[in-house]
Amino acid sequence: METDFLLAGCMLLAAALYSSVGHAGASSYIALMALFSVAPAVMRPTALSLNILVAGLTSYRYVRAGAFSWEVLWPFLLGAMPMAFVGGTVVLPPHLYRPLVGAVLVLSGIRMLWPRELCAAHQTAAPPALVAVGAGAGLGLLAGLTGTGGGIFLSPLLIFLAWAAPRSVSGISAVFILCNSTTGLLGNLTSLRSLPTELPLYAGAVLVGALIGTSFGIRLAVPGIIKALGVVLLIAGVKLIGIY
Repeated sequence: METDFLLAGCMLLAAALYSSVGHAGASSYIALMALFSVAPAVMRPTALSLNILVAGLTSYRYVRAGAFSWEVLWPFLLGAMPMAFVGGTVVLPPHLYRPLVGAVLVLSGIRMLWPRELCAAHQTAAPPALVAVGAGAGLGLLAGLTGTGGGIFLSPLLIFLAWAAPRSVSGISAVFILCNSTTGLLGNLTSLRSLPTELPLYAGAVLVGALIGTSFGIRLAVPGIIKALGVVLLIAGVKLIGIY
């Protein structure tokens, strides 16, 4: 029981950190469960279930605060949701994709923390619809395979290519994660049999964390959002590289 509460406390902190930039923390939940020796079959459905809860609350709060752009999001969702479903049906050995994805996230995080400003902080333009649909398909497949919502991949893409303002990226990522986590879980409904009895405890913890994180994130200035996102990307990348 003490171990369960300790894991829940760690998940609360992770949810607070990730939700401050519109993410739901699936990669962190997976890493924490691995650290606490949770059975591998339990990890992905638990992470996706927690992701849905956190992303739902986070989406509501950021959209309500005006940190959102449907114009940017819809073509990404159009490509991502079917592929997240497909990715959810596939189980690949972690060593095939985790190091590569983790390295990309680490490099993205370093760039976010780089002193030189990013164009997205000043001027943005919505991506061409066909390009966004294609990119969304790739991100959705990756989200389904990794058991995450894909926002950790979408956020740096939007900012590096100046497709959305940093403040809007939080809301865009949250809704993207909510939709992909739901379809990814639907792609492997049989995995729901592996959900742990401790799930209500974990769920309560991450919801409290999300309330704290979104309250902080809504008030962050643009430079603070970019730096916070850089930290989140670095942490997620290192965790993915280190999980086998």
